[in-house]
Order: sequence, then C-alpha cells, then structure tokens
Amino acid sequence: MGKVTNNFPKKAYFCSIIFSPITIMKVTIVSGARPNFMKIAPICRAIDAAREAGKNISYRIVYTGPEDDTSLDASLFSDLAMRKPDAYLGVTGHDHSQVAAAIMLAFEQELDEHPAQVILVVDDMTATMSCAIVAKKRGLKVAHVIAGTRSFDMNMPREVNRTIVDAISDYLFTAGMVANRNLHQEGMIPDYIHYVGNILIDTIRFNRHRLVQPMWFSSLGLRKGNYLLLTLNRRDLLAKRAVLHSLLQTIIEKAEGMPVVAPLHPYVQQAVKALELNAPNLHILPPQSYLHFGFLINQARGIITDSGNIAEEATFLDVPCITLNTYAEHPETWRIGTNELVGENSFALSASLDKLLHGEWKHTTLPDRWDGRTAERIVQTLIK
Repeated sequence: MGKVTNNFPKKAYFCSIIFSPITIMKVTIVSGARPNFMKIAPICRAIDAAREAGKNISYRIVYTGPEDDTSLDASLFSDLAMRKPDAYLGVTGHDHSQVAAAIMLAFEQELDEHPAQVILVVDDMTATMSCAIVAKKRGLKVAHVIAGTRSFDMNMPREVNRTIVDAISDYLFTAGMVANRNLHQEGMIPDYIHYVGNILIDTIRFNRHRLVQPMWFSSLGLRKGNYLLLTLNRRDLLAKRAVLHSLLQTIIEKAEGMPVVAPLHPYVQQAVKALELNAPNLHILPPQSYLHFGFLINQARGIITDSGNIAEEATFLDVPCITLNTYAEHPETWRIGTNELVGENSFALSASLDKLLHGEWKHTTLPDRWDGRTAERIVQTLIK
C-alpha cells in the first residue's frame, strides 16, 4: 500500500487562519444638541461593555455643532460618564434648510474620512434627519433611537423630521407600545421594529445616586420638597407674549410665596424678563449642569415644563409634573406617570397647581421596560 501524502499547502493554510481579518462593526453615533447626549451616554457604555466581553463593535461620536458650543458645559461629559465627541461638524443656525444642507455636506466628509456600517441617530432634530438621509443614500444602516413618537401635526418641523427618519431606518428602537402601534399603522416592516424601552431612563437610573446639590441652593433659602421647578424652551410659546404672561402670572400667584426656581437659557431669560413681572419668589437662574439639574428635579415639590424629557424623568422619580403642551412624545407619562398636559391654558394650569399644592397628585406607575437596560437591548440587537 502506497504512502498517503497530504498535499495541502500547510504554511499558507495556517497563515490564512492566523491573519484573517476580524470584521468590526463600526457605529457612528450622532448628536445634534445637548439633550441628545443624555440618550447617547448609556449606549456608549453598553458598547464599551460589549467590547470588554469580546464583541467586535466600536463607536465614534459626532456632534453636529461647534466644539465651543456654550450649551455644552465643561462638566457635561464627566457628569454623564462618557467621552467627548470624536468630531464636531461645526454647524449652527436656526434656518432649517440651511442647517440641514450644511450638516449633510459636513457629514458626507466625516463618513469619507471615517467609514461606518451603522449610523445611530436619536430624537427628531434637523441633525437627526440630515445624517439619516446621508447614511441611507450611502447604503449604510440607519438606527433610530426613540422611533415612532408622533404628534400627528405635520406643521411641526420635528414631526416632519421623525417621520422621514422612521421611514428610512433599518432599526426602529421604540420606548413604548404606543410608538410600536404608530409604526405598524404606517406600514413599517415589523422585523425592523424593536421595543427596547426608554433610553433616557437608563441615564437617570445610572445617575440617581450621583446627583449633586448646587452650592447656591441654601443661599436662596430653598428647602427640599418646598419649591417649584420651572423650565421653558419652546420658541413658539415664548413668542406668544400675552399667553406666556398669563401662564407665568398663574404660577407665581398659585405658589403663594413658595420659591419658583427657573434655570433658563439666555433667550428664554430675555423673553421672561421682558414681561416685567413683579415676582420676588421667581428665581431666574442660568442653565445648570446635568447633575445639579437632576437634583433640582428630584427634590422639587412639583415641576412646570414644556419639555418631554423632563416629564419622563419626573415620571421615573415620582415627582408631580405639569406640561405646557397638548401632547407628549411618550403618552405613558400622563397615562400612568406623574405628568399632566395643560397646553397653554392658564385655567387648566391653575386647576392642576391647586391639586399639586394640596397634595392631591397621582403617583407614578413605572411603564414597562423603563428599567435601565434599554441601551443593553439596543447593542444586543445591533450585534446579532
């Protein structure tokens, strides 16, 4: 019987195994404004954890604004336990079309220099829409975090943004069953829809025991549970001078001397001060760091806001919240949470403040999957 020989090119064969390239999923995470970072931070931590567990995934953070953006306070990234953005596109402005065009051109160049397989966007800003369109036209996967939220008012620029992004996304990460239903009714591919929970809750859970009392808290004579927290951001509300005056006058009168703490951006401060209100108990302050502001939310007797994000945090923290709007991105906040919608109606606001200040407010029932593991579910879905 002849000798059996192995004719395989052993050296070449083993070299091909040893040196075969390992495919790493590269994710570019886009932020268009300061609030986006609160939703990006837990995703970054989840990707870091996946890498430590041996998964082949990496990420790059891109901020569409400038590096010297005054809204990005020096403590923001340390407060959120995340690294600073890897790139700043440097786009600013208020004209939707000009901003969209500038972001798209800048993001094209970013992807030329730093290719990725998945572009992850959050919320419903012009930056969210612009980067999603660029990614899709390049044949990349688009992942939309907080998909399926709807106001059903196409006159709102953000409604246009979120509808476009959802229509072209490959991963639709939703926070609740209402968002799921919206996407199904719009004919989205069911396999693209992933019910992962509310990403903002990951951040507040992570930071709840890291919140810091501001140094000025006691100097203003504030006590925990004995002040109202007021926030305003919506430019369309600020433009309605008479409506704004009526709402603020209602808050001041109902507070009956109780401090009303109002950390406001400069453009909001200007609009409020122009009303020339006589209100010694209204304390207008500059914007606060994340951990300081979280403390103010957590210790407030009640909150009046036009922010959906704050209504979500208040629901998690079981703090009474009144929203100066007619809809909420997450209806769970008013259906089973601590939020109430009063629109821009000072009479509805007055009635809600009466309930709040007389201790008759409802307590929260925590919505499903607001458990702090949303980012983990998102990353697990991406690396499947």
